[in-house]
Amino acid sequence: MQGLAYKRIIGDVFGGITSSVIALPLALAFGVASGVGAQAGIYGAIILGFVAAIAGGTKVQISGPTGPMTIVAASTLVLFHGDVSLLMATVLLTGLLQILLGMLKVGKFVKFVPYPVISGFMSGIGLIIILLQINPLLGIEGVKSPLEAVAALGSVWSKLQLDAVYASLIALLIVFFTPKKIARIIPTPLLALVVVTMISQLAGFQLLTIGNIPSGLPEIIFPSFTLSQMSIVISAAMSLAILGAIDSLLTSLVADTLTKTEHNSNRELIGQGLGNAMTAFVGGIPGAGATMRTVVNVKSGGTTRLSGALHALILLAILLGLGKYAAIVPMAVLAAILIKVGIDIVDYRFIKIIKKAPRHDLVIMFIVLFLTVFVDLIMAVGVGVVLASVLLTVRMTKQVSSSVNDLEVSVRDIKGCEKLNYDKSFHVRVVDIDGPFFFGSTSCLVGQVGAMLETKIVIFNCLKVPFLDLSAFFALCEILLKLKENGITPFIVVSEEIKKKLLRLEIFSIVPETHIYLSFDRAVEHSKDLVCANKL
Repeated sequence: MQGLAYKRIIGDVFGGITSSVIALPLALAFGVASGVGAQAGIYGAIILGFVAAIAGGTKVQISGPTGPMTIVAASTLVLFHGDVSLLMATVLLTGLLQILLGMLKVGKFVKFVPYPVISGFMSGIGLIIILLQINPLLGIEGVKSPLEAVAALGSVWSKLQLDAVYASLIALLIVFFTPKKIARIIPTPLLALVVVTMISQLAGFQLLTIGNIPSGLPEIIFPSFTLSQMSIVISAAMSLAILGAIDSLLTSLVADTLTKTEHNSNRELIGQGLGNAMTAFVGGIPGAGATMRTVVNVKSGGTTRLSGALHALILLAILLGLGKYAAIVPMAVLAAILIKVGIDIVDYRFIKIIKKAPRHDLVIMFIVLFLTVFVDLIMAVGVGVVLASVLLTVRMTKQVSSSVNDLEVSVRDIKGCEKLNYDKSFHVRVVDIDGPFFFGSTSCLVGQVGAMLETKIVIFNCLKVPFLDLSAFFALCEILLKLKENGITPFIVVSEEIKKKLLRLEIFSIVPETHIYLSFDRAVEHSKDLVCANKL
């Protein structure tokens, strides 16, 4: 038992060290990309990484600044005209909203986001990162939006700095082509950062660098905003909170696959919320569960919360002792590292099957991709989910069938009713409904009302209906009232569950409970009784 505990501790130590080594260059890069500064990336990685590891619902998850969260934070800062205090107020509110989401137990719903939406979103994020890093990669001042990056592509070749190109090429070669044997020992982002920084210093390259990073503990700040700024802050915070929740919980699902365990999604949201809220008080950028760092942690032996907490403490130690060395890191190196991150984020699994994928899924993916890159990230997810829901409704509607059939009621064996076998006015019509009866399928039934007339009894056979929503209930009520106005008696045959729902919705105000059956044969027998007794 002691040996097992020792093995776990050693695994957590290695996991924490390895993930912190990967997190350092990414935190610096994301901090710069956010527009707040490299130190903001480090602060966010330390605070969120520690708090989420302790309070979150995924034991092996490593949290910190991520590509999607950084892009939204950068866009938000532009929206606030560079007002960092407003951004910090947004980060604080982001954390509080995530805590609220966790307390409301909405974490489980992330698994219902359609895959084409996730695919388009992640590929869009990857493309945004790549576009925004083209200028820094070539030694040119960065742009603030993908549209600006696309517009500037034609002029970058006339402005590029050769020293930056040399540094970038070396960094790109390292992050893309370092042999796996070496990459297992030294993560390629760290290797590129150290090697290219040393080469740049020795060769005397004239490059833009990160610049001064405060060493020591950050100052405590108190985020605030005015009433006139409330709506814009809330809107931005909602975007970050939802994005962070999706980002973190998707990473949690990956962690579950690797560790064969099951995370607590609602606790994870609360942990992420606490971490982001506390990050705001030190001027850090918001973050979420980081897939790559989490995978590295697990592969390096991390099994408990200790690995995530240790990763944050190591970053803190680096901040306290090595800040002056991080200041000389060239921006071109960080751009190369981020381009590798952007390329890795693109969903190649979907791209591989793009020729075989259903057309509607392709449409959703490309729409979400376009909106993510050129319009708004949260709008992209919202539009994607709505579009996927509409297309699903259309497909489900096509699977629902309803038909109106005449049923000859045989009463030959009932004394005194023989003549009714030849009276067509006493035919019973049966409406068979097969499939989900919901708002998307009600129109086909409403259109068949005319075929139900000129009879005495209509039996709605709903035994093959798995569920019925409120729209279908009201549509059914309208049909029942129309039939009664024409002197027709309606019967309903349903499952016990749907019968309870109909009674709860007080359908007996239109149809008596005695005319709602659990058996089709029983409904037919009752129709015979009514016909024979001439009670219609």
